[in-house]
Amino acid sequence: MSQYFEIHPETPQPRLIQQAVKIIREGGVVVYPTDSTYALGCAMGEKQALERIRLIRRLGNKHNFTLACRDLSEIGTYARIENTAYRLLKAFTPGPYTFVLRATGEVPRRLQHPKRKTIGIRVPDHPVARALLEALGEPLMSTSLLLPEQDDMPYTDPQDIREAIGKQVDLIIDAGPCGMEPSTVVDLYDGVPEVLRRGKGDASVFET
Repeated sequence: MSQYFEIHPETPQPRLIQQAVKIIREGGVVVYPTDSTYALGCAMGEKQALERIRLIRRLGNKHNFTLACRDLSEIGTYARIENTAYRLLKAFTPGPYTFVLRATGEVPRRLQHPKRKTIGIRVPDHPVARALLEALGEPLMSTSLLLPEQDDMPYTDPQDIREAIGKQVDLIIDAGPCGMEPSTVVDLYDGVPEVLRRGKGDASVFET
């Protein structure tokens, strides 16, 4: 059974955040809250943890994962940002958006789109997620916690998550209920925004 931390959604306890980071650094798979839904995460370089997440969600090799970053400056290490993209990122991060950008060499190949060499980047606007990323000091490999049988209706209650996958993850962070809408995905590969998925973030601001 996984560990289960009750962390305050607005003022996260530093001791518990540090314990969570230790689990991540040791190769653990964690459930953590974001400004959209609960998410599954692991350290960027942990291939075995990544495969465990694939099994939990029953994902194929073509699924594109996201890097959850702590701020705009960290994004620049892992993605190539042109002027237009920079202005959009500055305006809409942190927030419930995932931006698809050209990956740099710092991104492991297995996380990049095999042909386009892109990576999804996200800066979640949730105090617990941000505290976790700040303490970790690097992005968290991340994907929405949407199980195969849920049909686009993710769990919002951490207790339900515990009952469903408690034996398959190393840590569940309970920060109270989360939303049911995933992030809005915007492709900035060519610098011109294209909405790939409508979610919690307002997509109309990227459409002409």
